[in-house]
Amino acid sequence: MKKVITISREFGSGGREIGFRLAEKLKIPFYDKEIISMAAEDSNIAEDVFHAHDEVIGQQERADHEYVSVNPFSVLYEVPVQDQLFMAQSQIIRRLEQSGPCVIIGRCSDFIVEDGFRVFICGSMKKRVERMRQLKQESSRKMEARIREIDQRRRDYYQYFTGNEWGNPRNYHISLNSGELGIERCVEMILACLETNGH
Repeated sequence: MKKVITISREFGSGGREIGFRLAEKLKIPFYDKEIISMAAEDSNIAEDVFHAHDEVIGQQERADHEYVSVNPFSVLYEVPVQDQLFMAQSQIIRRLEQSGPCVIIGRCSDFIVEDGFRVFICGSMKKRVERMRQLKQESSRKMEARIREIDQRRRDYYQYFTGNEWGNPRNYHISLNSGELGIERCVEMILACLETNGH
């Protein structure tokens, strides 16, 4: 296992859990929100700023005027906050890639990592609503609205920073429907693909 595995996912599809189980089975590091802590420490930007803008573009007119205070000699000086945070996280992701195999969740990592194994996890709205309602007590209608909103944010974020279409199968080595296959089967299929491709 030589490559970094990147997992992009629809909200509620279980992509994070699939990535975590995969990392456990392969005995390699797993990174999701940890990237935020590392980027915050690296860039001297408060961690709560990263959390507030995690995989979000926000309102464009606001984004153009929102700045955070950084060293004026830094390359991040006077760049819209979303761009600063993306640059800081990208540096961490590239560093993780150099460190060896690992699993990275979201954050355009499939685009940033040059030679990774790219996975996309999706699921029907019905299955995703069911899954998320087990974790959070909300009505189906409310949960569906939340899922659609988060998916749209992720789509916008991905499009903004990569110029590519989020979820387009051509951008990934494998796209799996976790609602139909189940979490464990998705993990098995990714492992089988990695073996077949000699990763």
